[in-house]
Amino acid sequence: MNRILWADDEMEHLQPHVLFLKEKGYDVLTVKSGDEAIELMEREAVDVVLLDENMPGLTGLDTLLQIKKSRPAVPVVMITKSEEERIMDDALGSQIADYLIKPVNPKQILLCLKKILEQPRLVTEKTSTEYRKAFNELGRKIADARNFIEWAELYKEITHWEMELGKTDEASMGEILSMQKKDANQDFVKFIERKYALWLSGKEEKPVMSHTVLKEWLFPLLKKNESILLVVIDNLRYDQWKAIQPVLEKNFRVVNERIFCSILPTATAYARNALFSGLLPSEMEKRYPQWWVPEESEEGKNQFEKEFFESHLQRHGIKIPFTYHKIHSHSFATKVLDEADQHFKAPLNIVVYNFVDMLSHTRNELEVIKELAQDEPAYRNLTAGWFRHSPLSEIIKKSVRHNKKVILCTDHGTVRVQYPVKVVGDKMVNTNLRYKTGKALGYNPKEVVEVKKPEDIFLPSQFLSSRFIFAKGYDYFVYQNNYHHYVQVYANTFQHGGISMEEMLIPYVELEPLR
Repeated sequence: MNRILWADDEMEHLQPHVLFLKEKGYDVLTVKSGDEAIELMEREAVDVVLLDENMPGLTGLDTLLQIKKSRPAVPVVMITKSEEERIMDDALGSQIADYLIKPVNPKQILLCLKKILEQPRLVTEKTSTEYRKAFNELGRKIADARNFIEWAELYKEITHWEMELGKTDEASMGEILSMQKKDANQDFVKFIERKYALWLSGKEEKPVMSHTVLKEWLFPLLKKNESILLVVIDNLRYDQWKAIQPVLEKNFRVVNERIFCSILPTATAYARNALFSGLLPSEMEKRYPQWWVPEESEEGKNQFEKEFFESHLQRHGIKIPFTYHKIHSHSFATKVLDEADQHFKAPLNIVVYNFVDMLSHTRNELEVIKELAQDEPAYRNLTAGWFRHSPLSEIIKKSVRHNKKVILCTDHGTVRVQYPVKVVGDKMVNTNLRYKTGKALGYNPKEVVEVKKPEDIFLPSQFLSSRFIFAKGYDYFVYQNNYHHYVQVYANTFQHGGISMEEMLIPYVELEPLR
């Protein structure tokens, strides 16, 4: 039974309201002053406080401040005869749960209490009911998806339900959705196996991909002399974008929200270089050998993104000044923020933000993510919390005064891996857990997506006999001779490089400043 504390110096006139609430199942405690309310709350637990604003002695607002100091989690509803805006502002600024104007009727109070105390349960019931209705239709869409647009829309819908159910306490519905998502990913892997090489060879019309997205969607805006801030956040999944969207919508409106396809491997060295260069990996290797760093090299593989982008602009006849900043540390992010007004004088600004690096700082990034984000809802919440208080959020906000259109996108997504797949390889095989390349690979062909001829999907190869293999869905590669160590360390961690909806179906969002 929920316990209500009602403080009002005219309590004798409110007895019919109290009786009505008791009939509805509430335990109602009544006091006639703010001092009595504070004293009672020191010895009794209550779920909601109904607080008269105009009481003799300690006023309602003063009582509210005292309650918030000692019991900040207890919701307080302010009730007042005054419609004066100043009083409303003071009460709202003190984080009240609701605000009612006298005279109040019993049903008005009941509705207010239900909203505060029962909304989570009602939301859970409503969301679960709606998902049950959508379950069969979602299953049909998974079975019938035939092209990229259908897969993108399906993934958006799955993400919607994942986030809605994540707000509830209904674990069973979440588990059912997880199974549906797993089924969807299995079919998505088969779809990519059938279509990917055909897209790149031109035998079938391809979707917008890493190497074409800027040409298709950004360059037309530049040719119209739009002033743009391009923000590339590494590893940003579609659900993470949805988590930070409310923060951005305080200053921007979403003009366009699109999904494009990351190239394979869904790893920074390949996908982000493709994004900036407008080329596929083997094309980069042939055209710009001075900038392309091969897989086996120990050097950093994304040192020439700015140079790749300059050449990309030149090939399309776009001659504009631009700034480029790749942010790895909080101190550098703060420096970019301090200098943002100067940078924003250029028609195009590019900010690459290494989100995972920023989270981990000098600690092992895997260790940090495992501690702070053990599943998808936690990862989304971590992303939203980080973004809300990050210098990046302030950089984007500062662009409003320069009337910048903001383009937010990523290089690839990431997936929480769960199922180990054994591989065998020599010292020349790369270390990524979601894709492997080399000439001495041992694996079960049924457990991987196998590319015997890398040139078929425009990937460079170190040796004539080199091949690529990609992990499916929620799989990850472990070496047979160190199997248990890999399973213990990497199970349920977020990885990228392979084939899944989370890694390949990634957001591109166009935002305009609110006028």
